[in-house]
Amino acid sequence: MTIYQTISIRYIKIGTVANSSIIQIGSSGVIQAQADLYNTGTFTEPAKEPEPKDGEVYIPEADSGPLVPLT
Repeated sequence: MTIYQTISIRYIKIGTVANSSIIQIGSSGVIQAQADLYNTGTFTEPAKEPEPKDGEVYIPEADSGPLVPLT
């Protein structure tokens, strides 16, 4: 399949770019996933294991309702 296109973009605004964002202009035969990790802080060893602030973790009961109000 051969596609010939002319695309004119006068204005494009991209509000948010997340880890899995894709912007496509025109046609694409294959879009492959790509994830790149960079050590921008020049760290030399793994981070410390996270610990709870007060030494305890509170897990609410499953039937106590949603954690985020849905109204």
